[in-house]
Amino acid sequence: MMIGDGTRRRALLRGGGLIAAGAAAGAVGFTEYDRMSGRRLPLGPSPAAATVGVGEQRPGEARLDVVWGAAPTRRAIALTFDDGPGPEWTPLVLDTLERLEVPGTFFMVGRDAERHAALVRGRMERHEVGSHTWAHQDLARMGADEAYDNLRRAHDAIAAATGKEPRLLRPPWGHLGGSTLHAAARMRYRLVLWSAQMLESAYPDDPAGHARYVVEQVTPGTILLAHDIGRPERLVGLLGLPQIIGELRDRGYEFRTVSDLLSEAQA
Repeated sequence: MMIGDGTRRRALLRGGGLIAAGAAAGAVGFTEYDRMSGRRLPLGPSPAAATVGVGEQRPGEARLDVVWGAAPTRRAIALTFDDGPGPEWTPLVLDTLERLEVPGTFFMVGRDAERHAALVRGRMERHEVGSHTWAHQDLARMGADEAYDNLRRAHDAIAAATGKEPRLLRPPWGHLGGSTLHAAARMRYRLVLWSAQMLESAYPDDPAGHARYVVEQVTPGTILLAHDIGRPERLVGLLGLPQIIGELRDRGYEFRTVSDLLSEAQA
């Protein structure tokens, strides 16, 4: 049976209406998600995009390395400390590492490096410094230029306080967005995350128990996350540092800065 023109027209109109309704619902859904998440959609020059739109990109060397750990080629690990420097615990960490002749990598907050420069000045010879932004901000919520300005300011403050220029970036909370990647590339940084971390809240008032937990998490090439300021519970991990270092050495591990660990793995 042939379908009349009128019937065909009505069917097409119904189908078109359904498509339009679906598109509208999708748009509402995206808008609602965008409103609830507090982020702009990942279109064009937004914090989610690893471009700045149609303009010049200026992405440093046009590439960016992101690492969680090193290739397990030898029994070596890197100890890293975030969020400092601060007067409560940073001296304790530096004293412990100095006494045990262990290098560390300190991802510093630029504002606090400027405030507490006296804590680290002249004490970083065996250690490495990295950037943890100017004031522990989420770069993934900034535009590319704002993120770059933030890192530039932090870079200068850390270099002035320590006498060393950071070549690594650890974004707070490990948050990665397009603006983070773009700004880090412009700074010619390497993005460093972690492959194991301290879990101090599970071992209240038990530095020895926490140290045993950490030792069991370590494998060759581990980048271990710790903090040298923060909530009081974090002190459990720092008080257990001598035990962590001693037990890992008993297992044949050596300690490196992050850059040395990665360079040895590549070699």
